Amino acid sequence: MTDITEIERATWPALWKGWRRRCPSCGSGPLLTGYLKVRDHCTVCREELHHHRADDGPAYLTILIVGHVMAPMLLFVFTTFRPEPLILFTIFAVGCVGLSLYLLPRLKGVIVAFQWARGMHGFAPPA
Repeated sequence: MTDITEIERATWPALWKGWRRRCPSCGSGPLLTGYLKVRDHCTVCREELHHHRADDGPAYLTILIVGHVMAPMLLFVFTTFRPEPLILFTIFAVGCVGLSLYLLPRLKGVIVAFQWARGMHGFAPPA
């Protein structure tokens, strides 16, 4: 049963803030201290962020997205252009690594923001 005094947190704006690696509460403070380390609290609004349980979720989603993007591209390039195997491997290895490095911190921000918006793992709004 939900309490009437709970504050409804909008999910989509929080996810967008997480994608930008910003605090899901205020959208101004940085969410991460390094490449993947989540801050204990927001430097702007003091929202506690240490409750998150992102664990393997960002890595799983990154692999899922990179695989679904790069596999059809690999098949298309191979069947259309028939490049040398070493050239094909080099191009797609760099593409996979680059896309993974781009997506991983953003997806971590999205997962932390989703948990914040839904009040999961200690992110519940104060009553």
